Parts: sequence; C-alpha cells; structure tokens
Amino acid sequence: MPETAARTQADVGRYVSDAWRERCFTACDAVYALGAPPLSEEDVETSFGTTHVYRYGPANQAARSRTPVVLVHGAGSCSAMWYPNTPALSEDRPVYAIDTPGDPGRSVQREPIHQPEHAAQWLDETLAGLGLGRVHLVGSSYGGWLALNQAHRRPGRLASVTLLDPGGLEKVGLRFFVWIFASLFATFAPKAFRPRLAAWLEQPVLVVPELRTMIRTAVRAYRIRRPAPLPLSEEELSTIRTPLYLVLGKRSLLVHPQRQAERVPRLVPGARAEIISSTGHGPQIDHAEETNRRMLDFMASVD
Repeated sequence: MPETAARTQADVGRYVSDAWRERCFTACDAVYALGAPPLSEEDVETSFGTTHVYRYGPANQAARSRTPVVLVHGAGSCSAMWYPNTPALSEDRPVYAIDTPGDPGRSVQREPIHQPEHAAQWLDETLAGLGLGRVHLVGSSYGGWLALNQAHRRPGRLASVTLLDPGGLEKVGLRFFVWIFASLFATFAPKAFRPRLAAWLEQPVLVVPELRTMIRTAVRAYRIRRPAPLPLSEEELSTIRTPLYLVLGKRSLLVHPQRQAERVPRLVPGARAEIISSTGHGPQIDHAEETNRRMLDFMASVD
C-alpha cells in the first residue's frame, strides 16, 4: 500500500464490525428518543465523507424563519448527546444536529479532518450542502474546538458561536484523561453506587441508563483515529470577530474556567464568558434548562 494511502487509512475512524455498528446505532437511537423527535435526517456529501444530519424544527411559523442552530457534539459521541437541548432549542428556531465524521455515529469518514484547515473546510461544505447561509454554531468539548476553529478560519456562515466547555483553549492535560478513564470505569459500577459516583465525578452519564449504554457501546464499537487538537494561539483567537459566547463548568477538568473566562473576552472583542456552578464538563446535560435559556438569550441578542 502506498505511504499516502496508509497514512490516510490510519487517520480515518471506523467501526470494528457491521454487527457492532448496528449495536451502536440501536444504543444511539434510545438516547435520541429522550429528546425532541427529528423532522428529518439527511446525508451531506463532502470532500471528507458523508455527514449525517438530524433536523429539528418549531411548529410556530414565525420561529421557522429565525436563524437556525447547528449543534456539533463532543469526541466519542454522536448528536444524540443533545437530547436535553433539542426540545427547547427547536421550539424557538430550526436546529441541525451533525454527526461528526471520525466519531461513532451515522456519518461515514473517508478522509481525515483533524487538521484545522480540513476541519473548517468539512464543516463549511456540510453547511453549504444543507443550504445554510447563516447559522448559530454550538459546539461542546471537541465540538467546541471545531466551532472555535470555524470562527477563526471560515466564519462567513456564522451568525454566532457558542462554546460549551470547549476544547481549543488549552492543551488537554492529564487530569482530563484521568477523569475520562475514571468515568468509563465507573459505568461498570453497581447501579446503587452510580448516583454517588456521578456526583463525585461530575458525570451525568452514569445516572442516565440510555446514555451510559450508548457511551459503553461506542467505546467497544468504534475506533477513533485522530490526535487531540492543538489549542488556538492567542494570535489566532484575536482574529475572531464572530459574536462568541463561552459557557464553562465551574469544576471543569478540560480547562481552567476562571482563567479562560477572563482570557477569552480579552482576546476576542465583544466575547461573553460565563461560568455555571455545580457542574463540570457537561453543563448542557446536567444544567440543561439553564444552559438552554442562556444560549437562546444570547442568540436572540445577536439576531
């Protein structure tokens, strides 16, 4: 096999088998069922593979004309993770939830997208394929890096960017990886111990059976083949002119919340940064009502 082809193959995520892929889809569907029912699903062809997208929408005719929201999930997950958010967001405006290629979901990756310019090109092609000229982009964790990268490199379609405890601001430290592995091991704990572990680890996955099953199945079913993204430099952050809203968990282990809440508005003109107490890395899950309200208020202020 030529070197280029071998390198490309090594950088492309994949399911370990057809059977495990179907098991993962079943587990994801159980989580989707906890949120708003999608109006439709579609596949968008890009230079990097097929991107699967779920579309949600308001019943109110006036709300349908508002600037849509595009949701980009975190690493090792799929767009089912937005189940606590799709009901409130899609009641207010159209919503598109994207399965990122390279993560366990229904997208099919053919080329790597971990390089920043490729990531921005992939997302721009996806938005273009959906016919979206102006969107409120929301990213969580790794999806936060994708959103931040988009604001830096391809901001033309962005009305605003909301970052939920995002990557892209600091180098991912050991403490975050320890938390990830501890959380994964905790999914195997007896049911009686899970609420206490969930509180200790700030990990809502442990107390939502469908979410716990989805995460455990995805780990078995899918092989992610990309390096952790590098944070944007201060020079890169300072180029961003898209209205930006940063939401951090007070006990986040991915970033240092107070440091970034002070740093980002200093570097990005007009950026808003807020810290939600009593949460860690998943404010949109364990503080969904509050996070949904804050996001919608910010989008309304931009519109």
